[in-house]
Amino acid sequence: MAEQEASGLQVLLSTLQSSQDKDVILNILSVLTNLLPLGTSRRIHYVISKGGSEALLQALATAARAEPPDHGTLLPLLRLLARVGQRDRKFGLKVQKAEATDIILSLARRNLGCHLHLTHCLWVLRVCASNVTTGTTLGINGAMELLFKVITPYSKRHVRTVRAAIEALAALLKSKSNSRRAVNKGYLGGLLRLYQDWHHKDVSNNYIYIRRALLLCLKHITNIQLGRETFLGSQGMEILFTSVQDCLPCKTLDPIINTAVQILRKCYPKEPLPVTTVGSSYSFPLPGKAKAESSCERSEGDYESDGEEETEKDLDHEDMESKEEDYDLETDVNKLRSRPVLDWPKEELVQYEAMCQELCHDFQELDSESEEEKSLEDRTESLFSTPSHFIPSATSVKHPNYRWKSQTVTEMGPDPGEKNFKIPRQSWTRTEKCRWNLIDEKRDIAEGAQDADSCEEEDPARSHTLTLRPLPKEAAWYKKMFCPDCEASISSSPGGRLESSDEVANLLEKHQREIPFHSPHFYMARAKCVKSIAGYKDLAFPDFWGHQPPPYSKPMLERKYGVQRDKVLDDVRRLIQPGDVTGRTVFDLDEPSPSSPGAPGCLKFFSKFESGNLRKAIQVREFEYDLIMNADVNSNQHHQWFYFEVRDMKLAVPYRFNIINCEKFNSQFNYGMQLVMYSVKEALQGRPRWFRAGYDICYYRNHYCCSAAAGGSTRGKCYYTLTFSIKFPHKDDVCYLAYHYPYTYSTMMSHLDILECSRNPKKVYWRQQTLCQTLGGNPCPLLTITAMPDSKKRDDLRQFYNRPYVFLMARVHPGESNASWVMKGTLEFLVSGDPIADLLRKCFIFKIVPMLNPDGVINGNHRCSLSGDDLNRQWLTPSSQLHPTIYHAKGLLYYLCSIGRAPLVFCDYHGHSQKNNVFLYGCSIKETLWQAGCMVDTAVITEDVGYRTLPKILDKVAPAFVMNSCSFLVEKSRESTARVVVWKEMGVLRSYTMESTYCGCSHGLYKGLQLGTQELEEMGSKFCLGLLILHLKSLPCSKKVMAQAALLLDLEEEITDRAQRSCSNSNLETDDEPPCGEEIDYNTDSCSDGEGDLELDREIQECLSWVEGEVEDEGVATEQTCSSKAPRGLYISSQPASDNRALPLRSTALGVYSGFKGSPA
Repeated sequence: MAEQEASGLQVLLSTLQSSQDKDVILNILSVLTNLLPLGTSRRIHYVISKGGSEALLQALATAARAEPPDHGTLLPLLRLLARVGQRDRKFGLKVQKAEATDIILSLARRNLGCHLHLTHCLWVLRVCASNVTTGTTLGINGAMELLFKVITPYSKRHVRTVRAAIEALAALLKSKSNSRRAVNKGYLGGLLRLYQDWHHKDVSNNYIYIRRALLLCLKHITNIQLGRETFLGSQGMEILFTSVQDCLPCKTLDPIINTAVQILRKCYPKEPLPVTTVGSSYSFPLPGKAKAESSCERSEGDYESDGEEETEKDLDHEDMESKEEDYDLETDVNKLRSRPVLDWPKEELVQYEAMCQELCHDFQELDSESEEEKSLEDRTESLFSTPSHFIPSATSVKHPNYRWKSQTVTEMGPDPGEKNFKIPRQSWTRTEKCRWNLIDEKRDIAEGAQDADSCEEEDPARSHTLTLRPLPKEAAWYKKMFCPDCEASISSSPGGRLESSDEVANLLEKHQREIPFHSPHFYMARAKCVKSIAGYKDLAFPDFWGHQPPPYSKPMLERKYGVQRDKVLDDVRRLIQPGDVTGRTVFDLDEPSPSSPGAPGCLKFFSKFESGNLRKAIQVREFEYDLIMNADVNSNQHHQWFYFEVRDMKLAVPYRFNIINCEKFNSQFNYGMQLVMYSVKEALQGRPRWFRAGYDICYYRNHYCCSAAAGGSTRGKCYYTLTFSIKFPHKDDVCYLAYHYPYTYSTMMSHLDILECSRNPKKVYWRQQTLCQTLGGNPCPLLTITAMPDSKKRDDLRQFYNRPYVFLMARVHPGESNASWVMKGTLEFLVSGDPIADLLRKCFIFKIVPMLNPDGVINGNHRCSLSGDDLNRQWLTPSSQLHPTIYHAKGLLYYLCSIGRAPLVFCDYHGHSQKNNVFLYGCSIKETLWQAGCMVDTAVITEDVGYRTLPKILDKVAPAFVMNSCSFLVEKSRESTARVVVWKEMGVLRSYTMESTYCGCSHGLYKGLQLGTQELEEMGSKFCLGLLILHLKSLPCSKKVMAQAALLLDLEEEITDRAQRSCSNSNLETDDEPPCGEEIDYNTDSCSDGEGDLELDREIQECLSWVEGEVEDEGVATEQTCSSKAPRGLYISSQPASDNRALPLRSTALGVYSGFKGSPA
């Protein structure tokens, strides 16, 4: 009965194991060979599942015991074993269990004189060695010694056998014990000499696979430290570097070039960064007992993730990493359930009542004179005076360099730094693009400067002398641009600095341009009151002058083929040809006065200004510089954000910059992203813009590492290089380079000033308060925006008080400046005169924290605050002393929940460095459990799917937004982020993180384009539109609101306006990072050689024609090239096996071979 139920395949396999009849066995092997045609992995896996590997191994053991061995049976059996074994992940273990390792080695030794039989044995040996444990056993039993008897110097004879032997050796060397054994026996030097011989004599490139197989042997053997040291001692770097130079002109040799470059990069001697310490150049004394170094004691994923982005993956272990990612999903239903229970004492929440004064405002001003009749000065004075309520303080501890002030009004009164700050009276127009009258502005420059100076008189620590970075007064274009009297005025001060308000006014009068929502005077006044650790005394020109959005979106940069390997080879050239390396330090934060002054023609660098980040610049060659970023304050990591000035450049000269201490495993710079550049000359000529710049951009792992002494807990961390080339547009210009469009704290504060003055106070309710003082002593602003009630009638006031809240935040990570540009678009839309904005204000009360980490932004951090902590990982238990902005933002949210006014929508704006598009992260119980493979009882677990409504709306109305990129999973590693905490602890269903790409879009209207500030600001305004549609779809609305919406917004048209784009967004799924044109092997310790199963299948298939009797002359080239198919019939097989000539082992065996004299290529 059991035999009847058995499948035909199982019967065949069972018969194969038990039969002693040669004809039966041959017939079964023939059937299996026909069942498993080339490339059909599905059938082979089915045979494996039915015990095919075990049956073939048993048949091999039986056939090998016959005396003499029956090669008519052995050859098809070995071919089947090679094809099945390479797809059987447990084949090595099955070989050991069947005790077949000795059988395979014995067969190979007995057939050294017969190349046909030996080649078949070597194929099976290679498959067995793919398992490291089995490979180690084979190595112990003498497999390597056997293979080195077969591998010969360059010859056109028996190349198929030589190739099979080298590929089997490469598989054996994946075992580290085999690699050590090979090094100890001196095989590494022999492999190098063999490679040289084949490289020099294979002038027709007919034996590419043999040369690459030799490189794979070297690649695996250098995975161990002993192998790398021996490789360096054997002049391996020089040998491979020279051979690669010979191969570069021929594209068909790319397999050889790529493998050689991987070996060169891996074996490049490791060295520490050329800095005194990897810790930040800046330090800040922390209150209490907290240690600044605590931030270093964290998991690997913390510094490799960005915002809410996924932990970066090892390219060679994607399956394993995907399992770990699923393991990171929270599967405890009790932890996933929302539990909106207040765990803060009510007495502590009382302080936040003053931050919600809109709920008790009586609007007496509606009966008094109209707001239009009030003077701008009265309104602005009320804006900038400190609110008469308790402002939470970061700490009351005093530090040597900072004056901490108590925040109670009864003790000290209003903040003296804010009390006397007045905005110069301007003539504002009631348009969306605010403008001011130039005559009024010039008249009030001195007044603005005087008001800012009063800040210094009241509190010297609050203000300081701040000057614009000097302009290149000696440059020809500067002298030509400025009239002589203006030039003399500007040049009168030392260094050409603009230190008086008259000189600034003179400069602005000559080159005044209309830049929406920006005033240089406002910016300078605000910047003077900023507290920085370094005590900045300079203003960066782009931040002071402002900029217009780029006139058009720039396409993603097309990656030049081979650019990465070219850059790596340039790095190797430094090692083996050090004569042309300058090595001169031209800028150093740790040593402000460099010992060696810059040579003529050398670039000059500077970064000591707000949000600036460049620690050190080293001139490598005349037009090449290595740059080192500064770590976050009180940290020794988070190197990503850079922003610095460079001057004294030459025209049309390609300068190469290498930022050598990046930490991210991969970057969008490998997929079309460019950095941004600002030219002072262009700005003074009327084109003040940040624009995408750079070419030959790539990002790769370098040879620098973090030493134990310098890095503490980050020992063993490796660094990556971002390299790019730039041709500056003008000679002797002053240019600024940045990771992304900068947006400083002073920019934000001056922007709020202008928004306050440009709004219509009769329609827009605006209140700016201070959420708290930061650790560095800078105010963190809190905004309340909504619509003024139509009147004091009870119904109008009730509608005002009952509006649902929307809570928005941005810039918790300082390096994510794109989040600030999205927030800028949101704020400008909310206070604009747009009828849709007016209707939106009538629907919601907006609580907005536009910059949650001011200290990090000011001091040029990428991710952390002054405490050295990632603030978006502190929401579970924030410290009122170390994390004041998080503590009080959470407290305000708790207060809203305590009075029954939890936000309808919470959104935290972020930037994402690994993905394209704009998208949301949300929270869902069911989606998390489904993704984790857990059973979900829908009767027990119920969930409102309303969390998907807003992203679906945004997918329809926002060109840069892509629903397919959104995720609603809750990971354990994200449980302390704002999104998860607000969702879980406060019960906010629509709690999101909105991620904006640094790069561009892969879908829709902006597909293939890099996003600029205009597109990011548009996303902020479209988010507001999405909130309005969400309100109309999800909440009950009055007839009046619905009537207004019907007039202003045709929902059906809005949703179908971009039907074609939305269709592509919904139906296409693409990789966030498309593959590059070349291999990017970041994990150089990997044992993967990149060869697929089809390669061995192809060899076996070619061998079939050989067995059938096709003949080839010995002198004909037998190896295939990359661009042509391999010829069949490579050996004389018509002669009896006994007549086949053996390899001249005694004269050519590697054990006796002493070396080759290099012949010219």
